[in-house]
Amino acid sequence: MEPIRNIRLSESIIKAIKEMIAEEGFEPGDKFYSENELTKKLQVSRASVREAIRILEVTGHVIVKQGKGAYITDTNAQKLQPFINWLKTNEQSITDIFEVSLIIDPKAAAHAAQKADSNDIRAMEEICTQFEFHAKSKHTADIIKCDRDFHRCLAKATKNLTLYALIKSMTTAFPDGGISSLHTPGRVEKTIHEHRAIIRAIKNRDDEGAEQAMILHLKNAFHEIISHMKVQ
Repeated sequence: MEPIRNIRLSESIIKAIKEMIAEEGFEPGDKFYSENELTKKLQVSRASVREAIRILEVTGHVIVKQGKGAYITDTNAQKLQPFINWLKTNEQSITDIFEVSLIIDPKAAAHAAQKADSNDIRAMEEICTQFEFHAKSKHTADIIKCDRDFHRCLAKATKNLTLYALIKSMTTAFPDGGISSLHTPGRVEKTIHEHRAIIRAIKNRDDEGAEQAMILHLKNAFHEIISHMKVQ
């Protein structure tokens, strides 16, 4: 296998690991390669491999057993269980992330409605188109990236470098919130419509409408995560 040099490193590693599982005949219950083995095979850092394995565990492709390593799961029978287990041990982190987002992102949307130019709006629309494409093919890593890119693009449209840097830092430092919300059944499709509503308000220079659309988007995602967790 050729070394991974794609700038979208985490997505490339996840894709490569999925290919390994399929092409090398791993079955549910089989022990997968260790982090050290994957680091050598893919020629990437151990930290990058660990992050990819963590995402694959959240999305139900592997289960990591303490002190034993990663094992292949039955993605049909156990598709949501790793996600459910993760939610149950991270409720406070999820709450903290959404509380901060509700303070910052709606105001960013309002400022974007005032400041965004045609290039900013076009970029957000292109990200939504990519989001829809990946949603149809169910490429989880690409869906998550599109969601992050949308919020970063919106922040950039505010023309406020401090606000952009803050939101970019948040989407980098707190990936779990995005993963959890987009893994909740039905949330991907709803996110597409909610992002489109935010863009419409920005295009119409409706700062209050953009702010309210962002609040609704974040509250819907948070409510569905908590509701999904409590019924399990």
